[in-house]
Amino acid sequence: MKEAYFPQEIEKKWQKIWEEKGVFRTPDTSDKPKYYALSMFPYPSGKLHMGHVRNYTITDVIARFKKMNGYNVLHPMGWDSFGLPAENAAMKHGANPETWTDENIAYMTKQLKMLGLSYDWDREVTTCKPDYYKWTQWLFLQLYKKGLAYKKEAAVNWCEECGTVLANEQVIEGKCWRCDHVVEKKYLSQWFLKITDYAEVLLEDLDKLTGWGENVKTMQANWIGKSQGAILKFKVVENDLEVPVYTTRPDTVHGITYLVVAPEYKDIEKLTTPENKKAVVAYRANARKMTEIERLSTDRIKTGVPLGTHCINPFTGEKFPLWTADYALVEYGTGAVMAVPAHDTRDFDFAKKYNLPLKVVIQNPENPSDCRNDAYTEPGVLVNSNEFDGMSNEEAKKAITQKAVDGGFGEFKTQYRLRDWLVSRQRYWGAPIPVVYCDKCGIQPVPEDQLPVLLPKDVDFSVVGKSPITTSKTFVNTTCPCCGGPARRETDTMDTFVCSSWYYLRYSDAKNDKMPFAKDKVNKWLPVDQYVGGIEHAILHLLYSRFFTKALRDMGLLDFDEPFKNLLTQGMVLKDG
Repeated sequence: MKEAYFPQEIEKKWQKIWEEKGVFRTPDTSDKPKYYALSMFPYPSGKLHMGHVRNYTITDVIARFKKMNGYNVLHPMGWDSFGLPAENAAMKHGANPETWTDENIAYMTKQLKMLGLSYDWDREVTTCKPDYYKWTQWLFLQLYKKGLAYKKEAAVNWCEECGTVLANEQVIEGKCWRCDHVVEKKYLSQWFLKITDYAEVLLEDLDKLTGWGENVKTMQANWIGKSQGAILKFKVVENDLEVPVYTTRPDTVHGITYLVVAPEYKDIEKLTTPENKKAVVAYRANARKMTEIERLSTDRIKTGVPLGTHCINPFTGEKFPLWTADYALVEYGTGAVMAVPAHDTRDFDFAKKYNLPLKVVIQNPENPSDCRNDAYTEPGVLVNSNEFDGMSNEEAKKAITQKAVDGGFGEFKTQYRLRDWLVSRQRYWGAPIPVVYCDKCGIQPVPEDQLPVLLPKDVDFSVVGKSPITTSKTFVNTTCPCCGGPARRETDTMDTFVCSSWYYLRYSDAKNDKMPFAKDKVNKWLPVDQYVGGIEHAILHLLYSRFFTKALRDMGLLDFDEPFKNLLTQGMVLKDG
């Protein structure tokens, strides 16, 4: 006869014994080989759901298995606890986001312990606590000193509902990843991390990740989006301006019949004649209301208006008109597109709509096309291209670019789709960006011995369209660390993905109050041997974490290239059948 199992009794009994004996505490020194098993840490939303349980059970099984097989296992837990939901909940319920977050963490911790998961709770990290975000700020300052953190004015993704900007990766099908509100473009001065400096190595090192699924690696490669092409420069007839264009098709340059700039193009006002100004202003206002997805959609008929000015094709001496069109995006290439309607489907449709000419410069010798009904986009040989006639189009790409280089109006260029990481957020519940502004000395980093820059308590959470931090009477005004004169603190906080881009490093030395982590400890425990989490973080969190690891390596803070040896995304564990 089987003995009855009473989980309420037996599980409480053994969980108490485990805690009293410190069964799951992980010593830093051991004769056993190390194994680091990690789940992506949760946002403390209030209660665990089955998605959490599935994720954490997978990692717990791995951690217990490795422990029983003689490994010294590090299996920690923490909280990705900054973020907009806490702030929105505080505004809705009249509570402080810190109180709301702490209550949720306490409840979810109780749930995790009831599940009996084998965590070393002595290494718990909470990103919204000063003992953690002090080091987030410290790392930001190290990036700033290396030129990897900078501020500039740029067209940003703005969510009116959340009252904040979003990184490109946080815009999903034209909508805010948090609230699903339509995102629009807005010009603001913002802080960026220069992830583009690492574009090539982030792409190359995907080959090192043999323990990752090919789907995740492909998603990252596509997001980085490397392409080989050329920058070609076109002089404007009516003034002394020059319009540079990035193109992967320099072989079609003799077929240009018009040139397009994005509605947000920096010199568009100078490129617009007085006669065309009214139409261009109206067109630009309408384009700002459209999402990037809408503007790039292949199903939507593209629109545009002429600027009234013209450019000269340096290869032919021909003059062609300048337009602005919504299918050109300021974030891609140079914000300008050389239009060759005979050999680009998008340009072809636009030219047909506005009765613009087309010129055939590439043909299939066995089946020539006049391109009256459709653009010819396949390989072929050049025609109507002067000395390049008869050359294969692939061969012509290099030859034509070289002519531009020799003539001083072009260069070979490797381009990436990846853009620098926008980290400014106009919200309260995040790590304050540790810089001040002095009218005399300009931007000044907060001295490291003054960290952390604490979030103010005297704020009004009921404000709309701006950060509650701006309502504080004690936070903004401060002293310049350089001249001692009056200065203003930065009121933006950091994107929460900055906090989650290094938390896995902090677990190696979670109680260190002198550094984010000791180099010997982080090198001992990292890289993570097995990382488990959702596929939805393939681009956002995983790419940012890889960037942080490489940047910190180059600063001499750690000695490894990649943060996670093996990656298991939920859904990859399947039953045969």
